[in-house]
Formats: sequence, structure tokens, C-alpha cells
Amino acid sequence: MVLLAASVTTKSGKALVSRQFVEMTRARIEGLLAAFPKLLSGGRQHTFVETDSVRYVYQPMEKLYTLLITTKTSNILEDLETLRLFTRVIPEYCKFMDESDIVNNSFNLIFAFDEIVALGYRENVNLAQIRTFVEMDSHEEKVYQAVRQTQEKEAKLKMKEKARELTRAKHEAMKKGRSPAYTSSTSGYSPSPIVGDATSPSEAPKPAYSTPSSRPATTGKAMKLGNKNKDIDMFVDMLKSEGESVETTSSNKSSIGSKVAVQAHTESVHLRCEEKMTIVAKRDGGLDTLEVHGIVTLNISDEKYGFLKIKIDNEDERGVQSQTHPNIDKELFRTSQIIAMKNASKPFPINVDVGVLKWRFQSQDESFVPLLINCWPSENGTGGCDVNIEYELQMDSLELNDVEIQIPVMGTPIVNECEGMYEHESRKNRLLWKLPVIDSSNKTGSMEFSCPGKASDFFPVTVEFESTSSYCNIKVADVITLDNEPVKYDSEAAFFTEKYEII
Repeated sequence: MVLLAASVTTKSGKALVSRQFVEMTRARIEGLLAAFPKLLSGGRQHTFVETDSVRYVYQPMEKLYTLLITTKTSNILEDLETLRLFTRVIPEYCKFMDESDIVNNSFNLIFAFDEIVALGYRENVNLAQIRTFVEMDSHEEKVYQAVRQTQEKEAKLKMKEKARELTRAKHEAMKKGRSPAYTSSTSGYSPSPIVGDATSPSEAPKPAYSTPSSRPATTGKAMKLGNKNKDIDMFVDMLKSEGESVETTSSNKSSIGSKVAVQAHTESVHLRCEEKMTIVAKRDGGLDTLEVHGIVTLNISDEKYGFLKIKIDNEDERGVQSQTHPNIDKELFRTSQIIAMKNASKPFPINVDVGVLKWRFQSQDESFVPLLINCWPSENGTGGCDVNIEYELQMDSLELNDVEIQIPVMGTPIVNECEGMYEHESRKNRLLWKLPVIDSSNKTGSMEFSCPGKASDFFPVTVEFESTSSYCNIKVADVITLDNEPVKYDSEAAFFTEKYEII
């Protein structure tokens, strides 16, 4: 058998991942892949198709094809056996089996393909060996990563707690009718002078343009908020001086899978429920897209816990579509909401993250948006706009952390009123509205600012947040052995935005 290439393509023939095992030009492989969909016309149900020079061996996978290109003289039985191994490997690294998932895990797939075939000839390996070779597991690396993640999490919590202390002290001072001066007992440093104070000898810098005279004069509230950014920066400097590692900008957040830090495993059985949300909303109201993808991932580090059952608490009331892994007993899950192996004599894999349950929710109902954003720019007749932007938490059960609302701006904004913190990134031409926590106690909030530009310049508005609550109300209830004995386990939940835009 001589295998020329292995590819994952769409139904239209677009190559997502392709690995060549012999010397071939890019034009040659692109031509072969482009010709493949044309050979499938007529809806024929076959597993291979031939041309004058090559043979295509393929298998459909939802909206994709797993495709092997071989010579016409290769053994078709071996081709089919190799194809089956490829189709088993791909779901190991791609949980959702869509285009973006394939592209995001392309390097893992290429590494796995190289373990199956070398120089056009199949290696004598099975799925477990491929998984081990690709993983390149290192106990020392796991320990290092766990320690580092714990330190980062502790530093982040400490910073949030000190920021909350500042906020409480500010509110208490405002209730007493005086300026919020932070003492050394509260924050560990002396306050800087308030820029907007009437007794201050220096004046605030004037904006590049003037707002209408009919607009009421702003109070010192917005000026004080400007100082708050300095306060937070000083907190970060203090934490750094104490040896803590703190991220100074939220724009450098990592991608979907790691936006919410993965906790260190404290038990031999670890479960992670992860949900990522995609929202595309219209500026005048209504939704283009609302989609949530969720998955329960199991990791077992001790072989003696390989045989177990997982009880799922599903309180969904929206009509979420769920699907178990092919090796899971679907009937048991349908009737009892219990995840167990279809073959009771076969254990769960050890020392690897296994997706055992996934779900999806789609809607165009605006009431299902957890955090509703409303942005109202109105031109003020002086070459600029007055912008009012507000948020509303529509699900009281959620607590959203590290909320960041990004508004494009074409000049320097003058913030007149803001609940929370704000930051102007002049190099990226955007205004960041930051709220550490949004929950039932602060369900609504607003920010008002003026800025040069037209109304359309302030879109798209981008929103990012994370939460340890479940959006679809699907949780791990318990873990037991096959004999219904309790098993110690730890679990975590992560709900975050993959994309949220108001266009």
C-alpha cells in the first residue's frame, strides 16, 4: 500500500487539513482535492472512487469527509482499514467536528497522521499508542503548570478583593458627602489629588472639541473615576512588587479553551463542564446568532477508577440538544441521565481528557442573551457624538466575572458618567468599559461619554466575560462505581464568550 495523502475536507472539497506522505507539489494536491467532489455526483453510496491516476478512499463525518488518496495498485482492504483508523483518531482531538474545530486542532491531527503513516506506508500502531505518542506526557510539566495556575489565580483573587475594598470605601465616603480619600489602612498608599476638585490649582485638559452649551455641566464624579484607573494601576504595581504575577491587560486573553483557567486536579477523577457562547446582535435590536456549545470532559489519573458512572443533573428548560460519546450507553443516559461505558468490561481511558457529553443550544430569541448591551450614539452637532451605553443582566442566576465591553472610538473620548472602570487605548482606537463582577446585585449599569465621529463609528461593540456558573443548567451531580459506591471527585464549570458582537 502506498498512501499519497490524508485530508479532512468539507462537502464542497475545501481542504481543512491535508498531510502528504510522498513528494507532491501543493498545486498537485490542491488539484486532486478539488476534483474529488465532482467524482461524487449522482449520490452514489461507495467508500472509494477512482480516476486514471489515483484512488480516493473516503468516509463522511457529519458535514466533513475523511479522505485518503492512494495509488490504484494499493490493496483496497488495507486502504479501508487505514481509513477506519483515521476516522477514529479525528474525534479524539476534535469534539465538535466542525470547520473551526478541525482548524484549531490541525497540528494535533497532523502529528497523529504522522504516527499512522510514514513515507506512504502504514505503521503498526493502535489508537491508544497514537494518543500516547502525540500527548508526550510529562509529569514535571503538569506539576509546574498546576503550581503556576494556582499562583496566578491567587494573585488575581487578591487583586479583585483589594479592588472591591476600594469600591466599598468610595461608596461609603460618597454617602457621607465627602470625597473618597483612601487611607493607608485600606489600600496601603496615599491618595493622589482629585483632578476635578474645585480647589485644585490645575485645570483639567480641554477636549479637542466643545460639547453643546445646553448640555448640563458634569460634576466631579467622572473626574474621580479617572483617578480610579490610577488607583487600580497602583494596586497592580503593589502586587508585582510583592512577587505576584498579574496580567495588566484584559485584551491579551487566551482563546476559547483557556479563557477560564483550568483548576489543578486534587482528586483522581476530575470533571470539567465547559460552555462557550457565540452571539451576533444587531445594533437596533434582535439577533443574528445565539449559539452555545457545551461539553463535559473526564480525566482519570488512577487506573483503579477506570470503571465508574457519572450522574448528570440536567435542569435545562430551553430545549438543549445533547449527544453522548459513541462509546457511552445512550439508552442509559436517555432514561437515567447516567454516563457509563456501553461495554461494561471496558474502562474509561486513563490520563487523558475525554469528552463524554456535549450539547448545543441555538436561538434567535433576545431574551436568552445573558447580558444585554444597548448602545445609543447620537450626533451632537459639533462634529462628535454623545454615546450612552448600558448593560442589563437578564439571568439572575448567573454571576459574570471580568466583564469587558469594547467600543471603537475615532478620537479621545470624554467620559461623563461610568459605573465601573474604563480605559482608553489610543493605539487601538477603542474604549474599554470594565466591570469585575456583574450579578443580581448590580443587574444594570451605564456609561456616558462624548467623542468625535459619526454614529456608525462606534460599532461593532465587542463583549467578553467569563463565569463559573452553567448557562444551560447541566451539571455533574455525582460519580459512583459500577457497584454504586461513591467516588471522590472534583469538578469545575466554565462559561465564557467565544464571540459576542453588536454590529
